[in-house]
Amino acid sequence: MAKKNSKSIYIVALVLLLAGLGYLITSGLSEGSTPTLQISTALDMPAGDLLRVRLYGKVLPQDIAPHEDSLGVTFTVADQQNRDRTMRVDYSGAVPDTFNEDVEVIVKGSFDSAANVFRATQLTTKCPSKYEEKR
Repeated sequence: MAKKNSKSIYIVALVLLLAGLGYLITSGLSEGSTPTLQISTALDMPAGDLLRVRLYGKVLPQDIAPHEDSLGVTFTVADQQNRDRTMRVDYSGAVPDTFNEDVEVIVKGSFDSAANVFRATQLTTKCPSKYEEKR
């Protein structure tokens, strides 16, 4: 009787292990499948398709407004090829030191169609001059 009981413990442990591995693989794959879009592409899509995306473009110099609590910023990002195509972004969190006007950014979040603003949960800046070789 004890031999049969110990076998069932191993089976239950194996099932739990496989379920945990399945969950980790599924969550890892879904996290990596966030599409990265240009502003023009995002503007041409229905708002319902912009629930979990990354957008990239350049920060326009006008209308950069830091949040009053200093944790976040609201700004306008423009498409890199067509600067007339823009989207307002509201980011809550620590703003990178390299964030400035005309810098390339990647924002991750979702579009709030009621407020007509992209709610960003992650903000990454790209500063190519920082990494270029000095002449």
